[in-house]
Amino acid sequence: MDKRFLMNEDQAAALLGWIRCRPRGGKRLHALFATLYYCALRPEEAVAMRVQDVTLPDPDVRAQWCELLIRTATPEVGKQWTDTGEIHEERDLKGRAEGETRTVPGHPAQTRILRQHIEDEQLKPGELLFQGETGGILAGSVIRRAWRSARKAVLPPHVFDSPPGRRVYDNRHTRLTKWLNDGIPPAQVAEWAGNSVPVLLATYARCVEGQLPDLKRRLEAAGDLPEPAHAG
Repeated sequence: MDKRFLMNEDQAAALLGWIRCRPRGGKRLHALFATLYYCALRPEEAVAMRVQDVTLPDPDVRAQWCELLIRTATPEVGKQWTDTGEIHEERDLKGRAEGETRTVPGHPAQTRILRQHIEDEQLKPGELLFQGETGGILAGSVIRRAWRSARKAVLPPHVFDSPPGRRVYDNRHTRLTKWLNDGIPPAQVAEWAGNSVPVLLATYARCVEGQLPDLKRRLEAAGDLPEPAHAG
């Protein structure tokens, strides 16, 4: 993973804010992109989610973390490659056994966004969490176009032409790197990401930074070698 593709927090906030204010379907798309950013989902996993896959805490409780259950993915493969003639095909999760699921925690900010999204769209438990304008699955072309428009509107020309956040998938890369840089154990990050630990570390090793001072303090705290006793 090339860390030049990662976004800083100001860039991510500006991009998501612009999408939210987009006249056509902005709030709906904002909920999707916030989920990609906060929960590091693959786009094909996010568009396959149902409302019932989100567990929201009671609004009155102190801990406002939600939980997302990732069951399946619906990548775009083209009509000629599916038995149904549809563009999307439902598949098991990447890197997981058949029927296996995983859960991902949702930041309190994500909880607020999803709660409002479900209320605004009047979604029922069995319905798709993120829908297209006609109620079906949200097309990848719509997602990519919205992201490109946001980058063009928000970023200075020299940044727009450079790598940060160039791909929708970079929301996932940015979050996984942030989790690692925040000190979340790699095994836990791998579980949330749906990767193995070796794949996670091989992919993001060059992006982990900022931990050297803490590591030096730990090594220093271990102390020096004891002074040898001098022979009388």
